[in-house]
Amino acid sequence: MASRIISPAAMRRSLVPSSTALRFATRSAAACTVRRNVLSAYRPALRVAGQRRAISSTARTRLAAVDDSFDPTEVERESDQVDVCIVGGGPAGLSAAIRLKQLANDAGNEDFRVLLLEKAGEMGDHIVSGNVLEPSAINDLIPDWISEDNPNRFANATPAGRESMRFLLKNTSVWLPVPPQMHNKGNYIVSLNQFVKWLAERAEELGVEIYPGFSASEVLYHPDGSVKGVATNDMGVGRDYKPKDTFERGMEFHAKCTLMAEGCHGSLTKQIIRKFDLRRDSQHQTYGLGVKEIWEIDPAKFESGFIAHSLGWPLSKDTYGGGWMYHFGDNLVSIGLVVGLDYPNPWTSPFGEFQRMKHHPFYKKYLEGGKCISYGARTLNEGGFQSIPKCAFPGGALIGDTAGFLNLPKIKGTHSAMRSGMLAAEAAFDALKTNTDNESSIFLYDYEDKLRKSSIWRELKEVRNMRPSFHTPLGLYGGVMYSGLAAFLLKGKEPWTFKHGAPDHAATREAASCPKIEYPKPDGKISFDILTSVSRSGTNHEEDQPVHLQVRDWDLHAKKHWPRFQGVENRFCPAGVYEYVEDESKDLGVRFQINAQNCVHCKTCDIKVPGQDINWVCPTGGDGPKYYMT
Repeated sequence: MASRIISPAAMRRSLVPSSTALRFATRSAAACTVRRNVLSAYRPALRVAGQRRAISSTARTRLAAVDDSFDPTEVERESDQVDVCIVGGGPAGLSAAIRLKQLANDAGNEDFRVLLLEKAGEMGDHIVSGNVLEPSAINDLIPDWISEDNPNRFANATPAGRESMRFLLKNTSVWLPVPPQMHNKGNYIVSLNQFVKWLAERAEELGVEIYPGFSASEVLYHPDGSVKGVATNDMGVGRDYKPKDTFERGMEFHAKCTLMAEGCHGSLTKQIIRKFDLRRDSQHQTYGLGVKEIWEIDPAKFESGFIAHSLGWPLSKDTYGGGWMYHFGDNLVSIGLVVGLDYPNPWTSPFGEFQRMKHHPFYKKYLEGGKCISYGARTLNEGGFQSIPKCAFPGGALIGDTAGFLNLPKIKGTHSAMRSGMLAAEAAFDALKTNTDNESSIFLYDYEDKLRKSSIWRELKEVRNMRPSFHTPLGLYGGVMYSGLAAFLLKGKEPWTFKHGAPDHAATREAASCPKIEYPKPDGKISFDILTSVSRSGTNHEEDQPVHLQVRDWDLHAKKHWPRFQGVENRFCPAGVYEYVEDESKDLGVRFQINAQNCVHCKTCDIKVPGQDINWVCPTGGDGPKYYMT
């Protein structure tokens, strides 16, 4: 059994809490003063299939004194050569890693190196999902995953039970039939956070090299333009982009095949999509923002396995979305709201809509007397079949929600993400058996073929018209009726395919043309303010580092956006990152401000900002949220 590459317990150090962090009254002192630094000066040796491979000190140059003329890029980066490098430690990335090592070990090739980079300080820390798991993929990957005979089984799966579907009006609800795609018999409610941690342990047992806390920040290319691998970001760089005396150059990981598993709207994936024009035959992607909480509720109200979904209130007729509530574990409830980011009204706040939704009688009766213990937010791909890009590129492939395999009407994507990772692993292993040249690229033609013959393709094609039907002249109620017709009768056999509307950022109207929305003050029992919520996410970033939410000119951004949208950034962000602060020294009377320490890595800003001038990039490895049971 190969041990974990980086020992989480050995990677902590103290630092002074940031000014923004001190605003969180409910954040524990430990969360403010402790962070992970996996690229510290005391970097431990890396374990590779039980053998230690020590990193030399070449790339860990320390600068006793730094002058302004120093160019960090002149410092040579340490490099390592592997067979397959996987960027992202979610269900897709880990499934690909496990399947690759299964194939290699079965073939007697124990030296086949599979390396996985994960920006979170610990595996699962950045995973947030209200998750009902369809077990088709995990049954194939690890058949005894919940068997009582398996001492390493996943023990936290709650079998799905009673189901309910409601259309919410302000103070009441209307029963709706549960569409066939949403039936959950045989499925399990899980904490995806905990499931990913468990998958990582299984990957380690097979010899996968896992590097938590490594932020991949650059794609590397061969001279012929194919992907060579990735590099991690430099450490010890100040907010002014100048190296500090703790500067350390990042590390390069060269691979014969690189699998991108960053999840929705990955920072490197979007570069690869543009470089290789992977959307040339597909529509643009459209997104949703999921905002969720975990509650401990009154045991008398708990119904193990209960699954509830809702449409309608509090969202307006021109906003796509819906809520969920899942009862799992021991008196735990996952509750959340997904809001389509193609909403037009800039006064809309997905966070505010979620807080309102919890006060609806259908949900409130379960939450009263309970306690909120965790909060999180993340975007998800909603484009479906029409928006699937080309998934293979010279030197690698896109897998999981990086490519957009969520079945939105089914409200499930984990099984498809895992399946895509397994298919890519099989295609990559077959291709690499005949490729021994580290300087030549491979192209996973077989992966594209496997996808088109898989259940992923069939599922998404069958439901391709449901999501876009809500933005046809049919409107909200027509979309509900069409979706019911498609689910029960058409089942994807219709000869037409609806197109998505404008990209999410372009769908935003000017504030003056839309009704202003006033959200009620939170009561502190059922609903909460945004900073209290963010404190429950465990989010922390080192303050003296480059702002990872890149805006070239903050004043120019304000001039472009404030007059037209009146602070849309403050409302679409579920973490209080963006603010317009009164400032008489500015022509507009306001100053645009970014509180990057609050960021929960949801990517909404990169997607929704009307001017498309916010670029989300990875911060220091190990920074960000530390989710619990999400």
